[in-house]
Amino acid sequence: MRIVYRNIDESVGIIIPIFECLSVHGLRQIALKDVPAGLPFWLVKENEIPSDRTFREAWEIPREWGNPDGYGSEYNTFEEIEDAQDKQ
Repeated sequence: MRIVYRNIDESVGIIIPIFECLSVHGLRQIALKDVPAGLPFWLVKENEIPSDRTFREAWEIPREWGNPDGYGSEYNTFEEIEDAQDKQ
């Protein structure tokens, strides 16, 4: 799985979490921590991302992905995210 997000300038960013991190934290928690605050993100399968990177600067988020799976948080650590979730 990959985390894909839309930057302020409409470019597309991709986060590829390492196995060691995924074995401790969920993909959503990683996205909340690593996607810049307030930016929308989608959790997608690797094969949904174009393999041809020739025109990567022109990539767009496909409509069929629907609404974002979440938005980046202002927190920089997993502990801060967990504390915020506990308070909800």
